[in-house]
Amino acid sequence: MSNTSFVATFILRGFPHAPALGIPLFGIFLTVYVLTVVGNLLILLVIWIDSHLHTPMYYFLTNLSFIDMWFSTVTVPKMLMTLLSQAGRAISFHSCMAQHYSFHLLGSTECFLYTVMSYDRHLAISYPLRYSSMMSGRTCALLATGTWLSGSLHSAVQTMLTFHLPYCGPNQIQHYVCDAPPLLKLACADTSAVEMVIFVSVGIVASGCFFLIVLSYVSIVWSILRIRTSEGRHRALQTCASHCIVVLCFFGPGLFIYLRPSSRDAVDGIVAVFYSVLTPLLNPIVYTLRNKEVKKALLKLKDKVAHFQRE
Repeated sequence: MSNTSFVATFILRGFPHAPALGIPLFGIFLTVYVLTVVGNLLILLVIWIDSHLHTPMYYFLTNLSFIDMWFSTVTVPKMLMTLLSQAGRAISFHSCMAQHYSFHLLGSTECFLYTVMSYDRHLAISYPLRYSSMMSGRTCALLATGTWLSGSLHSAVQTMLTFHLPYCGPNQIQHYVCDAPPLLKLACADTSAVEMVIFVSVGIVASGCFFLIVLSYVSIVWSILRIRTSEGRHRALQTCASHCIVVLCFFGPGLFIYLRPSSRDAVDGIVAVFYSVLTPLLNPIVYTLRNKEVKKALLKLKDKVAHFQRE
């Protein structure tokens, strides 16, 4: 391999689209990105200011908003550059590696965090009298730290497996982000073993988290059915509905892409847009429109800002 010329720069082909749609798509994705950042920043600000929201549920929601804000930042700005010009599609080898690591760090951490959030809801509904002691501040911090450490380890394994391979020929990535499936197609080596390891790794993490979430919600439903008053059942269901919506939107597209390691479909890039671009925007919308406590906190914040402007 001493005479082999290794790839120093990759070319991201970007989001599959007709050339005439480049500018309209740029405007749409830029708007989505701005709304995503502003929406998640607003949730972080509201939870930080309102002491009534200093509970385990909203502690994990701040982690989720922080992840979504950066998850979108890792992918969307570069995708916008690919829509504007050919020059914007180039990405260095090390920048591609950094993007890959960040993409999987935030994605897998969010996967683990959804599992922790479902466990939190399980304790809140199934053990309401002991919930405060079981989900103490120290416990919340340990669970949140565990999600970040697990995501970091998972991402490190994915990145190491992907970038230890030699890349010496084609350098055009059929995607808008440096991700493992399209990158492995460019490697100058047999990638079947690596593909299988990544398939098993992602499968275990995604399927394991999803199974634990489903298990938590089976227990939650059983506890809700035992609540005698209809008002109590409605409140418990409303508490969990938002989490269920974002979980389905996050896991569905991800499982579709990563559990099909040999896929070469262009539709994968379109599906990836849903969980990497739209889901980070969906979270602040769902958690504000369906959450009375957050809406009350937003109204209080609005009144404070209005009062400050009058003064």
